[in-house]
Amino acid sequence: MELKNAVAVVTGANRGLGRHLAEQLVRRGAKVYAAARHPETVDLPGAVPLHLDVTDEESIRTAARVASDATLLVNNAGISTGTPLIAGGVDAVRLEMETNYFGPLAVTRAFAPVIEANGGGAVLNVLSVLSWLHPAPLGSYAATKAAAWALTGATREELAPRGITVSALHVAYMDTDMAASVPADQKTDPADVAAQALDGVEKGLPEILADDTTRYVKQSLAASPDAA
Repeated sequence: MELKNAVAVVTGANRGLGRHLAEQLVRRGAKVYAAARHPETVDLPGAVPLHLDVTDEESIRTAARVASDATLLVNNAGISTGTPLIAGGVDAVRLEMETNYFGPLAVTRAFAPVIEANGGGAVLNVLSVLSWLHPAPLGSYAATKAAAWALTGATREELAPRGITVSALHVAYMDTDMAASVPADQKTDPADVAAQALDGVEKGLPEILADDTTRYVKQSLAASPDAA
């Protein structure tokens, strides 16, 4: 889809990758609803702050009514608690799944009819290399991203007849708050990741692999787990 004159809703747009995505969409000529749980924290010139909590159904419904002209949804909001699946607290596991899987599902369900009514458009889901790589210390987060990858594929097929393309962005470590403890030389510039993601949306790519680590892991999916 053409991003110039598109109308985008970006969740988690007040910081990190979400802010870069929203900022670059504004620069590309889109109208942008910068969605966040606390819209007063949105400080992006040219964007429209929008209250949206992906774990709150009423918040989602209200946002869909406010952004009734949307043609692009970017499911970016997410959390990582660093919780393993067996030793970790189940409440943290549930919170990650509610935010990273059920959140994008609920937002997509709310905005799909809006985008369709506006002539079609696109959905971009921000996923992770951990959609495919599942280290035990991050087991909960990896499980949510694996589930969100399945969500992306299934909704891509379901929404195609309604004129809506669905793309997935996969990326390893970025220089954002979520990866603050990771050495700088192992992190990708989120501005570059945002540019790749938006280029991919414009081209209608089903998947955007934003770094060498992610491309390597994707190519290795057929290998035996013992080879990891």
